[in-house]
Amino acid sequence: MNVTPDLDARFRSIAVREGLVDVRFDLVDSPVGELFVAATERGLARISYHPEGMEEVLARTYGVRVLRFPLDDVRRELDEYFAGSRREFDLPLDLRVASFHADVLRELALVPYGRTETYGGLAVRAGRPGAARAVGTFMNRNPIPIVLPCHRIVGANGSLTGYAGGLDVKRRLLQIEGAMLR
Repeated sequence: MNVTPDLDARFRSIAVREGLVDVRFDLVDSPVGELFVAATERGLARISYHPEGMEEVLARTYGVRVLRFPLDDVRRELDEYFAGSRREFDLPLDLRVASFHADVLRELALVPYGRTETYGGLAVRAGRPGAARAVGTFMNRNPIPIVLPCHRIVGANGSLTGYAGGLDVKRRLLQIEGAMLR
C-alpha cells in the first residue's frame, strides 16, 4: 500500500495535534546551508548545521517520539533574519541545559544584533569572570545557534574563533548583521 503525500501530511498533523510526538524536526534551507531545526511543545529546542545523527540526539534528550513535521514559525523567523528584516527572535525556547549554561545563554541572548562580545566579556556578564574558556567550549555546543547568537562571540583580540558551523558561517552571519570585525 502506498501512502499519498496528502494522507501522510494528515497522519503527521493528527499525531502532533493529539500529543503523540515528543519533538518535531525539519530541514530549513538558508544562505549558510541546510539547517536542522527541532521544537517541542515548549519551544525551539535545536538548530544544527550538521543533521547527521540529530534524530537520535533528539530521542535521547526529549523522548523517542520524533517526527519530521514543518516548523513554519521557525522557518519564517529564520528567513526574516537572513533577509535582514528580523533583528530579534520571538520564538519560545526549550532549553535543557545545566544552570551555568543557562546563565551563559541568558546573557548571550542580550548581545545586540550587529555587535560582538568576547568570551571573557560574556563570562563576566554571566557572573563567572574566570570562565572564559568554559564559555568558549559551551558556545561551540550551543543548542540553538543563530537564535542564541554565539556567532557574535569573538576572541579577546576581536578575532573570529571556533564556531560549530565553521568560521566561514560565523563570518557570514556577522556580515548579514553588519558587525564590524577587527
